[in-house]
Formats: sequence, structure tokens, C-alpha cells
Amino acid sequence: MAGECYGCVSGIAKSSLQYFVIDSNEALEFKLVRSPADLDDDETTFKPDMSHQVYGDSEQIFGYSGLRIKLYYSACRLTTYLSHTYVEKVDPEKFEGVEPDEVIKPIAERIPPGYLTSLNDFTAAVQKDASFRPFGEMQRRFAIDLESGEQKTFEVYLCDVSTTGFLEYHERMQTFILWYIDAASYIDVDDDKWKFFVAYEKYQDNGNPQYAFAGYMTVYEYYAYPSNIRPRISQMLVLPPFQRIGLGAEMLNSIYSYYKNDAKVLDITVEDPSDNFARLRDFIDSRNCLKLECFQPPVLLQGFTEAMVEEAKKKLKLNKRQVRRVYEILRLHVTDRSDKEAYRQYRLDVKNRLNVQYKKEDRDMEKLKKFLKPEEYAATMTITSRDQRLESLERQYAELEEHYVHVLERLASAELS
Repeated sequence: MAGECYGCVSGIAKSSLQYFVIDSNEALEFKLVRSPADLDDDETTFKPDMSHQVYGDSEQIFGYSGLRIKLYYSACRLTTYLSHTYVEKVDPEKFEGVEPDEVIKPIAERIPPGYLTSLNDFTAAVQKDASFRPFGEMQRRFAIDLESGEQKTFEVYLCDVSTTGFLEYHERMQTFILWYIDAASYIDVDDDKWKFFVAYEKYQDNGNPQYAFAGYMTVYEYYAYPSNIRPRISQMLVLPPFQRIGLGAEMLNSIYSYYKNDAKVLDITVEDPSDNFARLRDFIDSRNCLKLECFQPPVLLQGFTEAMVEEAKKKLKLNKRQVRRVYEILRLHVTDRSDKEAYRQYRLDVKNRLNVQYKKEDRDMEKLKKFLKPEEYAATMTITSRDQRLESLERQYAELEEHYVHVLERLASAELS
């Protein structure tokens, strides 16, 4: 593990060796190279969100000063270049035999073999991107207007494990998750239930179309009795050069568009969503539900109904838990928070749902009480006190409302744009 040898050094040497400790997030630099000019353009460089999955929890590399780790990809084919440079390297003979950490090996073990180490070879490979065409079937094409006034065109393609040539491409594509998705793991591509929605920016170079990889989403199609499927969104990645422009929302809508008219799809779920994805999903689902009859203001103010569940499930493939969440977001939207009674009723509605977990706890403990001896029952007592419950409910509610307000602010911005 990076930094372990450094941790064993005596106090006398540590102060000198601190010069050779570097943050691995700072040392790493990525590029999606469209032309040789990008190699010397700092504006095309982007950084990882994390590096602990490669360089250890401390996210430090020992043994170098001025370390730069270059992990470059050709923008279309994702041909990979890996190298590093440094100003100075620690001399073990001068510091109690302490060796510098491995720099290239931890990355090389996690990316497909055949990566390039010669910049000349990589530059030549970039030229081959001109003939690249996306794998699979195009699902959607859309344009996104940037704040700068520029407009970019994107296309989303659907692939599966049988798509000719895609698995090799996927091996390179999925390496990005190491740096941008916490607790990331590579998926089993031998399973034909996986679907891949891959997004590209389509741009022109000398009058010819080219396709720069921008991100992707994976979906696993679970079997649902008797002959249905329940797609579950597993991973979502939008690379930094394409973030905060609305691409993630369009990618999620691409998945919804693909499944919403499929009679075999019961509903769409999400596997362990991050906070960022939860906000994105809530925004898209709320925006889509605003168009439905059961989510109009007069209906929302009357409370949560099964009709909401049925309509959102039938037309948008949302599951019941997500429908309830969307209802709470949109009811907050139509609730006059300056009206104390209306606002109080809203808070009670949400807290009653949050309180369900404690009611279940009470029921479970009552069942145990019937079968256990008094001393055994006392030993299993885990019921949360009333004060603890109230404190927990207040905290959960406050966090939820803050999240809901952020979603509503984005909805308002989307309506204005």
C-alpha cells in the first residue's frame, strides 16, 4: 500500500522525507485527446474525484517530488497512454533503505493490457479516431446549449454483451469508475442481462463526424415473476468535461424512453444511488410527474394516493417508493410555507412516513415478548426512547426538506431556461 514504508521511517528522517510525499489526486492528470494539440493544452486536463481505490486510503504516494502521472485516452476509441514524470526521486541509501512507492503498477493492474507508454505512438493512435463509429444502436440524439452560447450535440447508443466489438471497448471505458465512483467494481460482462447506454459528443473535424466518449450508464434486467423484467440502474458516469451541462439528465431520460413502452417492464429501480444521482433522479422524476393528472396541485394537497402510484408506474415505470418521494417533493412545491397550518400538515405527512420504521420496531418487539422469558426479552431490548425517536425524526425530516428544496430550485431553473 502506498505510503506504508514511509510510515515506518524514524522521526529523524521523516521531516526530510516529507518532501517526497505527494497527494495522488494532485499527481494524476487525465485527458480525452481529440488532436495532438490537446496534449499541451492544460484546459483539456481534468482530475480524479478520488484515488483511494488505486493508491490506498491515504491517497498519498511516497518517494517523488514534482510527480505527474499521465493517464490519457484518445477521445473516441479510448486508446490509453500511461506514463509518469518527476523532478526528484528518493534515494534509499540516504534514508534508511526506504524505497519509493510503485506509481505505474497500481494503475496498470487495473486497466486492460496493451496501453501505450510512448507519446509518439499515442499521438499516432489519436489520428485513427477519425474512423471510429459508436457501437450498438442509437437511441437518442439531442443538443445541449451551454452558458457560453455554444451548442453541443450528443447521441446515446444501446449495447449489450453480444454487440460486436463492444466488450473490448467496455474494458477501457469502465476504468474511469475507479476515479469517480466510490466502492466501484467491474461488472461481470458474461451475463447477458446487462444493458449499456453510452453517450458520445458528436462533433465535426474537417467536415467529418467524430464521436467523443462522454459517459455511460449500466442497467441490469432482473427477472420478475411470471414473465416480466425489473431493470435496475447500476452505474452512472459522466466525465468531468461533460458535467454540469445537463447530460446526466438526458442520459437518464434515454433509459426511461427505452423502457417506458415495454409492457414486460414492471418498474425501474436504482442500486445504491449516490447523493448526486438521487438528486438527479428526483429532478427528472418530479419533472416528468408534473405532467401527470394525479400530480396536479389540487390533487397533491389532498395527500398521497394509490392512483398516483398506478399512473406513475404505468406511464413512467416508477416504483412505489420513488413515487412517494416525488409526491413529497411536489407537494412541498405547492405548499405555502408561510401558511403555518398548511406547512404543519405537510411536515406531519412526511414524518408519519418516516415514523413507520419505529412502528415496525414496536410490532417486532411485541412479537418477541410473547415468546421470550422476561430476562431474555430484557436482553434483546433495542427500542429507541421517545426523545431519541423525535430527535431522529427531526433530523431526517430536515435533511429531506433540504434535499427537496434543492430539487425544486433545479425544477424552477429548468422551467426558466
